[in-house]
Amino acid sequence: MTNSKQIVLTYEGLEKLENELEYLKTVKRKEVAEKIKQAIAFGDLSENSEYDEAKNEQAQVEVRIVQLENMLKNAKVIDEEDINTEIVSIGSKVKVLDLEFDEEVEYTIVGSTEADPSNYKISDESPVGRALVGQKVGSIVDVAVPDGVIKFKILEIKK
Repeated sequence: MTNSKQIVLTYEGLEKLENELEYLKTVKRKEVAEKIKQAIAFGDLSENSEYDEAKNEQAQVEVRIVQLENMLKNAKVIDEEDINTEIVSIGSKVKVLDLEFDEEVEYTIVGSTEADPSNYKISDESPVGRALVGQKVGSIVDVAVPDGVIKFKILEIKK
């Protein structure tokens, strides 16, 4: 099962994935191995829930390591120099005005791997991201959301 879909990342997103991979390989693997060793010391493995839990955790860590390695292998990093401030694209910071609530919001458009809506990092594949990508300053976009339609006016595009 090789997933060769290209993963688009900012430098910050790339660093975050590399740090997680490093942590899993150096720290977490050792912690899990120690848990397994301790569980084995309890004796009978057939009824040893600590052993089962540790083995499950080990499997999850190894799966995540493979996922991260594949993501990094297929990563395309957006160079800040390549970000166009004329139209919205991945890597753009977009200041929009919510026309209904008269509120300004600034989103950073990122690839789906980096999406973090609580920090205003939205995926180019999300409804808002999809509506904004390719638009220019001054454009008014309609975004279909579960509650209806939100209208945004694009005020500024920056790197």
